[in-house]
Amino acid sequence: MSEQKWPDTLWLVRHGQSSGNVARDAAEAARLNEIDIAERDMDVPLSPLGERQAEALGGWFGSLTPEEQPQAVLCSPYLRAVQTADILIASAGLAIPRVQDERLREKEFGITDRLTKAGIVARFPELAEQRAHVGKFYFRPPGGESWCDVILRLRSVIDTLTREYRQERVLIVGHQVIVNCFRYLLERLDERQILEIDRQADVPNCSVTTYRFDATAGRHGKLQLACANFVTPVAAAGEPVTTAPDTSAAAKP
Repeated sequence: MSEQKWPDTLWLVRHGQSSGNVARDAAEAARLNEIDIAERDMDVPLSPLGERQAEALGGWFGSLTPEEQPQAVLCSPYLRAVQTADILIASAGLAIPRVQDERLREKEFGITDRLTKAGIVARFPELAEQRAHVGKFYFRPPGGESWCDVILRLRSVIDTLTREYRQERVLIVGHQVIVNCFRYLLERLDERQILEIDRQADVPNCSVTTYRFDATAGRHGKLQLACANFVTPVAAAGEPVTTAPDTSAAAKP
């Protein structure tokens, strides 16, 4: 078999609970049209609970043997992901830098940013109808991205992984849509399959989705899913497991 091009292990982690998640829950509960948060989406920080979730997850990574721990950490440049990565690295005692990569950023929501599902329907009824007809996989709000757009940029991240991180253990800290779109690519899913996964449950904050290289899979080996949305480290630390979508995301259909 040719030389292994994939990382040995790939961990996908969603950032800890953010203040945007908290604000979104409050807006939905109050049936408001807008989410009350002042920062740009990229500047939304972790909540105090999110910081504790990241610390708990870092403790779990720190409990692994040196031969099992991450050798590289890549993260979204959005503040909540950067904070999660930094807290995790410190809590795990890892002596490795984190690398910010704009391709791992949250999906851009365009003119629907900071709106709840009710807010989108109230302000942009035609867009809401179009989204319902087209589906979230292909729907692109004005100024924003579809899932396909996110998948396109993640394809180049995979090229980077196979070029610069082959046979290494890599941790990626991103967002809910990033985790799901990586799953679409790595597991060779189609639109129906990934949307069904998304429909079943949100990706919990500070959960871990793990892939390990299997040399026997396919002609050249590939990354195989080992576990999805693993939350034991957060729960074992006595911290609540939270699953709120990111600030700008409208509710699931």
